[in-house]
Amino acid sequence: MKITVVGTGYVGLVTGACMADTGVNVSCVDIDAHKIERLKEGEIPIYEPGLQEVVVNNTRKGRLSFTTSLEEGIKDSQAIFIAVGTPPDEDGSADLQYVLAVAREAGQLMNDYMVVVTKSTVPVGTSLKVKNAVQEELDKRGANIEFDVASNPEFLKEGSAVKDFLHPDRIVIGVESEKAQKLMERMYKPFVLNGHPIIFMNILSSEMTKYAANAMLATKISFMNDIASLCELVGADVNNVRRGIGSDPRIGNKFIYPGTGYGGSCFPKDVKALVKTGAEFGHRLEILEAVENVNNRQKSILVRKAKSFFGDDLSGKKIALWGLAFKPQTDDMREAPALVIIDELKAAGADVVAYDPVAMDEAKRILGDKIVFAENEYAAAEGADALFLVTEWADFRTPDFERLGKMMNQKIVFDGRNIYDSEDLNELGFAYFSIGRKPELV
Repeated sequence: MKITVVGTGYVGLVTGACMADTGVNVSCVDIDAHKIERLKEGEIPIYEPGLQEVVVNNTRKGRLSFTTSLEEGIKDSQAIFIAVGTPPDEDGSADLQYVLAVAREAGQLMNDYMVVVTKSTVPVGTSLKVKNAVQEELDKRGANIEFDVASNPEFLKEGSAVKDFLHPDRIVIGVESEKAQKLMERMYKPFVLNGHPIIFMNILSSEMTKYAANAMLATKISFMNDIASLCELVGADVNNVRRGIGSDPRIGNKFIYPGTGYGGSCFPKDVKALVKTGAEFGHRLEILEAVENVNNRQKSILVRKAKSFFGDDLSGKKIALWGLAFKPQTDDMREAPALVIIDELKAAGADVVAYDPVAMDEAKRILGDKIVFAENEYAAAEGADALFLVTEWADFRTPDFERLGKMMNQKIVFDGRNIYDSEDLNELGFAYFSIGRKPELV
């Protein structure tokens, strides 16, 4: 079997490499010639644990190839996965120009039966647009070639995407023909030997499933952050509340950790897109509007706490920022809370020195000389008036607080992930502020 994957970003590269790992011949296509040359040399343009090994291994075995030519890549393929970007427009809707451009080119190039699969996260109804775009190009050619469309949303978590793809808890596929279903079933059979299901459904339902899943997870995060704010006001400890409700199997203990809000390439974009879809059909998704509002507010919570302690004017204050990526195990800074925090600290007059174990290059590309970048977490804290813990990298979980106390100008910690023990810090003379718990002052 041979497949083509168009787009070598996060989703496309993981899909292509992991498919090749089961013996499928995969051609990955991208218009970025520099990226393609890097991939041919085994250089991975994103940070994702385990991905380089899978790419290099399957490239060496000849099962995974890279090209800028869709005409070359599509030859002899039985399926083409569209995994290009769907950036949000200003109104929050997903921009489908790249998806439909690939569909049109596929219609211009295909010579035999093929399944055109949308792997990108796309609004409900996109596969019909893809089908029409392919058919229009076939009609222009006067070509009577059978094809099907399918929807195969991804449920990968950045930082564990390779593991998620190779050992999925479920695979969702939307199809409209038995022929397409059989092809997709054969393609994915190696991934469900662990007993987890392939869930086939109609295409509209599969497209909705992707958005509904991400919106539900985002809702859990915003709900817990809202409860955390109330906990502080009434004197409750959100960590106790989290454990109490998380033990209920109807709720579960995932995505109920309070923090500085969600970011990344999926949740913010998908919540906006689903709200926009609802509006287009005359249905206001009020819960998701609230989810988005709470999340936007939550990204500022550490700065609000700092202003409450120091005053609104932070001029002359040096703030050490630990963590820049939106989550650990990735260098992705899209919609990262750190970006909002930095903007607000700088607007209040503070100097910011930051460190992240992986995302430094990406941060420098985005921020330039807006802040100072440190060589390590301790260098960032040298002479700082406060430490902001923003991303819960393992590197930051058990720092030497005695060393930090001697290095910092003031012993103050604002913990945006609730990973430190207030009693331990108080014994060392630190003032400690967290999320959803009473501040511990000295």
